Amino acid sequence: MLQDKIKQYTEEINAFQPTSMNDVESYRLKFLVAKGVVKSLFEEFKSVSIEEKKTLGKVLNEFKQLAEAKFADIQPLFIDASQDVKREEGDLTLPGEGFQLGSRHPLSLVRKEIVEIFKKLGFVVSEGPEIEDDWHNFSALNFPPEHPARDMQDTFFVEKKDGNDIALRTHTSSVQVRLMEMGKPPFRAIMPGRVYRNEAISARAHCFFHQVEGLYVDENVSFADLKQTLFHFVQELYGEGTKVRFRPSYFPFTEPSAEMDISCTICKGDGCQLCKHSGWVEILGCGMVDPNVLDNCGIDSKKYSGFAFGMGIERITNLKYEIRDLRLFSENDVRFLSQFETEII
Repeated sequence: MLQDKIKQYTEEINAFQPTSMNDVESYRLKFLVAKGVVKSLFEEFKSVSIEEKKTLGKVLNEFKQLAEAKFADIQPLFIDASQDVKREEGDLTLPGEGFQLGSRHPLSLVRKEIVEIFKKLGFVVSEGPEIEDDWHNFSALNFPPEHPARDMQDTFFVEKKDGNDIALRTHTSSVQVRLMEMGKPPFRAIMPGRVYRNEAISARAHCFFHQVEGLYVDENVSFADLKQTLFHFVQELYGEGTKVRFRPSYFPFTEPSAEMDISCTICKGDGCQLCKHSGWVEILGCGMVDPNVLDNCGIDSKKYSGFAFGMGIERITNLKYEIRDLRLFSENDVRFLSQFETEII
């Protein structure tokens, strides 16, 4: 009888406990497809008497709901596991999926190259904090109280602590002071790092940039040592034959002071927008360490002398890779950075 079949299948459904997705699929094929148990029972229901339909109709509908609800409950238990199995069943002999390699930032590439050149000359790398006090950033470097670099227009001041101005460093010369305060000559070091100045952002200037400064202090250090060191650096970085010239200048922490130019690497000295049609581009400032700076750091200026220099990595990179807008260095434009994928070192 139909009622006995419904009772038998109900007990089977209630007792059904699947252990895999295959068991779930077998349940669906048995009960819920077009030729399954539920459909066949409804076909058989059509042939029962009118009196039985009044009773069996409700029972049969409840059985259908039970069969569908059981499937809805058990299917999610195994569907995730089934997907994991399908992933694991892939052909392990096939080559793996490729992935795109990144690249070094052009500023990092040039910084590394600069460091390597000076390391060959015996310079070590020295680093210091980016937030500095007035002594290390200004006073020890022979900046008088009225010097324009102390003005808010040039420096990002953070706070005043115990009567001392605290600011984002405006140059890595502060690391030179810390180095000289910590030990006894000779010193031969370079100081790469990020610095900050309150300037309008343009193709030629930014409110933060990167520097590499150098310091050499020992007995009998001369300006000739400075010139030969920097000349060797330029030939290594830009290639032999690059012309160099020194122009007198002024810096509070060096005396005598100079700015160094090289022949423009873009126009080869013929004149272009970057070199302002002069054929020359300034790349760094330098000079002999002022005796006052040595004395401020506890070094006998009558016994020791030294030279110092500082360059902007952005300017060096502009010339090396012919980049005309330094804002590109900080915009994270993948189209720009992808040009340096072959420069991984």
